[in-house]
Amino acid sequence: MERRSGEVDVFMRILGIDPGLRLTGYGCVELRPTAVEPTLVEAGVLRLDADQSMEHRLVQLYDDLSALFEELQPQRVAVEKLYAHYKHPRTAIMMGHARGVILLVAQQHEANIEHLPSTAVKKAFTGHGHASKRQIQLAVQSQFKLAEPPSPPDVADAIAIATTCARRHAIDRLTS
Repeated sequence: MERRSGEVDVFMRILGIDPGLRLTGYGCVELRPTAVEPTLVEAGVLRLDADQSMEHRLVQLYDDLSALFEELQPQRVAVEKLYAHYKHPRTAIMMGHARGVILLVAQQHEANIEHLPSTAVKKAFTGHGHASKRQIQLAVQSQFKLAEPPSPPDVADAIAIATTCARRHAIDRLTS
C-alpha cells in the first residue's frame, strides 16, 4: 500500500497532466484505501510564455513542474499518450518535447508513470471515446460537484486523466 508520510488514510496520490507548450493542465487526486472514487486535491494550469522560444518554455515547464511535484508529492503520474494525426504531424512532435520534460520530472521525483490514451480517458468519463473538450469539462464538473466547469479545458482533461488512472488502480486493488 502506498502512503504519503504522515498520512495513513491515503492509499495513493495521482497527478494527471495534459501536456502543452502554452498551457499544461494538471489535476491531482487522492485515492483512499477502501474507496473506488478518488477525491480532487488540486487542479490548475501552468501557463508558459508563448512569446519565448521553445527552449525557454521547456525550461519554464521543467521549473514549474518541479515545484508542483515538491508541493503535491504524487506517487503516480498519469500523462496522456502521444498520438499523431496524419494531417498535423508537427503538433505531435511539439507535444513530444513537453511530454519529455514531464516524464523527466516525474522520474526525478521517483513517481510511477502511466501513459493513458486520450480516447480511453474520454470513454471512461463520458462513455464516448471521441467526446469534445466541452463534454469532458461538464463530466468533470458533475463528477466532482464543482460550481463551474474547469477552465481552460486542459485542466478538465488533466483531472479526467488522473481520475481514470485512480479508478483503474482502485478496481485492480479490489479485484486482486
